[in-house]
Amino acid sequence: MVPAFLPPRHKERKEDEMVGKQQEPLPRHTEDLATEIVDAVFHVHQTLGPGLLGSVYQTCLSYELTTRQIPFQSEIQLPITYKEIQLESGLRMDLVVDDLIILELKAVEKIIPIHEAQLLTYLKLSKKRLGFLINFNTPLIKNGIKRIIR
Repeated sequence: MVPAFLPPRHKERKEDEMVGKQQEPLPRHTEDLATEIVDAVFHVHQTLGPGLLGSVYQTCLSYELTTRQIPFQSEIQLPITYKEIQLESGLRMDLVVDDLIILELKAVEKIIPIHEAQLLTYLKLSKKRLGFLINFNTPLIKNGIKRIIR
């Protein structure tokens, strides 16, 4: 893994309190980061192509984000709180960019609904709004990127 030592580039933000209301658009900074992420994903896929292990893509995407000076953390443990107890669940988010965007990386034949449910759960538990489900095992990477907003 490529270590991430860059601090988050965003200012403090309010927690999403949009329950039962129309969601506000994502901040411009988040949208700009999303664009940079997709470009980095395209670059990695264009260079490597499909057919490798997910860990290879994660390492290369981590390198790409680092060279672009985009702050991120990898393999972030996500605890679960149930009522008064905290469970060390073993859930791990692949990459979290600038403490704003979750990237769940796959190298599978086909994305199935449980993969989307996994990312939605990560978004909910982490209180983040934007995530990308990225399947590198596809001939055209544009068909392997799913953007999910909570």
